[in-house]
Amino acid sequence: MKILAIDTTTEFLSLGIYDNGKVCEYNLKTGHGLSQLLAPTVKRVSCAMNLKLADIDYFAAGCGPGSFTGIRLGLSFIKGLGFSLNKPLIAEVTLDIMAMNCPLTDRKIVASIDAKRGLVYTCIYKYKNGKLIKLTPYLLITKDQFLEKIDAYSVILGDFLNICRDDIVRKTGKAVFLDKDLWYPKAHNIITLALERIGNKKLLKGLKFKPVYLYPKECQIR
Repeated sequence: MKILAIDTTTEFLSLGIYDNGKVCEYNLKTGHGLSQLLAPTVKRVSCAMNLKLADIDYFAAGCGPGSFTGIRLGLSFIKGLGFSLNKPLIAEVTLDIMAMNCPLTDRKIVASIDAKRGLVYTCIYKYKNGKLIKLTPYLLITKDQFLEKIDAYSVILGDFLNICRDDIVRKTGKAVFLDKDLWYPKAHNIITLALERIGNKKLLKGLKFKPVYLYPKECQIR
């Protein structure tokens, strides 16, 4: 089985290909150059694994929340590949993908993405029997509301820490912060989630390949 997975919802492009147990992943900070980098990067990684796009069995992508432009570019690109090659599509929520960067812990895990305008996309998780479970819905909340959810037993990751890390230290003194290279979604986590869905057809049934914005439609930045 072969899976191509990408996430373009943050300032980093993460791209991975799974080929019968082997994973090749490429992570690149894109800035405003995502549209020019996406197709060549896919070609480079697929060539590195001696694969053609027609060899891929499933195409998967992070679907947000995050950058509106990045979400649209990534989903459109993967949808185009899937439709042109008549292959199944899988979408995974960016916050879920990020939370998987956290090693096994008894603490609660708080994933965060700077939503601009003083807001944050977030979700809280916990490991149960080695599997991540959600403790909250996916949220779009203010900085103060976010800080209310943080305590000394939290592990926090994501770029909203650029804004509120000092506030968290003052409030808790004991919260744990993941290293910055673990703040962003990784394609290998998308592949792990996709493999779980493929192995359990019930998880594929009714799966919608659509963006998760959280912002009300009238507020979405073009």
